[in-house]
Amino acid sequence: MSPAGADRTDGFLDALLDSLAVGVIACDDAGRIVLMNRALREVHEIPEGAQPADYVPALAGVVLDVHGRPLVPAEMPLNRARSGEYVDDTEIVIAVPGRRRRTFAATARPITGADGHQRGAVAVTHEVTALRRAEQFRECHRRVGRALRTADTLPAAAPPVLEAVGTTLGWPAAELFLVDATTGELRAVGHWSEWRDEPVDFFDHVPVKGLGVTGRVWQEGSPVWIPQLAEIAERGTTFERARATVCVNHGINTVLAVPVQDGNEVLGVLTCYAGAAELDEDLLTVLLEGIAAQIGAFVALRRAESLTRELARMQDDFVSLVGHELRTPLASISAHIGMLGEDSDLYDADSRTMIDSMTRNVTELHGIVGSLLDLAGLESGHLPLSVHDVDLSALVTDSAEAARAEAARRGLELDVEATGEIVIAGDQRRLRQVTNHLLANAIKYSEPGGVVRVALTRAGDVVELCVSDAGIGLPAGEHERVFDRFFRGSNVRHHGVPGSGLGLSVVRTIVRLHGGSINLSSNRPRGTTVVVRIPRG
Repeated sequence: MSPAGADRTDGFLDALLDSLAVGVIACDDAGRIVLMNRALREVHEIPEGAQPADYVPALAGVVLDVHGRPLVPAEMPLNRARSGEYVDDTEIVIAVPGRRRRTFAATARPITGADGHQRGAVAVTHEVTALRRAEQFRECHRRVGRALRTADTLPAAAPPVLEAVGTTLGWPAAELFLVDATTGELRAVGHWSEWRDEPVDFFDHVPVKGLGVTGRVWQEGSPVWIPQLAEIAERGTTFERARATVCVNHGINTVLAVPVQDGNEVLGVLTCYAGAAELDEDLLTVLLEGIAAQIGAFVALRRAESLTRELARMQDDFVSLVGHELRTPLASISAHIGMLGEDSDLYDADSRTMIDSMTRNVTELHGIVGSLLDLAGLESGHLPLSVHDVDLSALVTDSAEAARAEAARRGLELDVEATGEIVIAGDQRRLRQVTNHLLANAIKYSEPGGVVRVALTRAGDVVELCVSDAGIGLPAGEHERVFDRFFRGSNVRHHGVPGSGLGLSVVRTIVRLHGGSINLSSNRPRGTTVVVRIPRG
């Protein structure tokens, strides 16, 4: 081949290699670099036209293994291939000072001439940084989830959450802020850094709404990315320049902050600091927004739990107060009505009717107050169960016999299947409350000529009590609501059946305290079936 032809071939080969997105490097049999394409020169920031061989010594400490250990020359993929080894997809990390670390998969082969002698080696690298980061992000999400699941408060969860984020990103510091529900101010609830001696001026700042990275996220509710903090240190408000200067003085180059939200409400801000320049704004923002969403769900859940506990406490306090305050006047009224009833012969028929009405209503009020106090005491733990062995079959049979007379008076048939001894661990008095109320309900809401069926069965370690009636039933969608305090079915109110809406609340509380469950369903073709399941132990 003529010199001109050789030059054209070499020029074409150089252009071809420089057009590749993968990095290519080759050496001769003495280990001298004879070729490095544009993609690889850009990775190592070797200027155009410079000789790659002049920069190879500077690569010591720049090429690392996946654990961050610097590779010695003999461990480089190219040198391993020059020694005759076939290297397949071994991963290396390029850590150019002042730049973000990048991960590459390298494949290297020895170059053998036509005569069979080795002439050198070639290595090809392609970047897998995004792939590895995606894997790290998934693990980061799992670590954050574990930290949040095992923590009771956000300050307790913040350090492990921020450590997971910081180590995943390879960033030196991160902090988490939360809006105080009382004052409305943004306050730090935790931070993390890789610094052995944390600078006192870095984490003690108070964000200002609308100023600086964290303050802007707080105000705007959207992510803020600052790729070059040095620019803010030169131009910006006094507050922003001061904060940026502190960060730059501690080696921080890039900052990314995202809002912690519940819907459209900003609950806090997650702010992370990078030491080297970062370019993947979209990828990193997606990661941090996912982490912030986990934190937001945690905060919203804890606030909801706190509110629920406070409402429950207030409700219990109110119920207990009302119950105690009503008992004393009711006792006085009952005593005086009783005295009037003893002298009923002295009154005319209308007066006796009024006395009977007052007696019934006072008795009903006593029942409501008793149910309220039972609920408050059982739910708060002030009325603990007295647990002993209870023959539930005998208890159900006795309860049914006591209700049989009322069923007959209303023209109802009572069918009971509860044969054989079925012993469970429970509170006999409370379980009797359950059976009495379920039977009374079934009888009260059934129409004359109907049948109330009671069946007690045992399936392994669970006892099941079914009470079915052929009464007015419940409208669709109200089967769960009937267990709420004071709730009564819409059709019940139309039928004019008296009641307080407390009985099933008491029943469910007692069943749950026994570790059981209670459910209502329609009894085809009409009526309601109540199923109570209680473990025997």
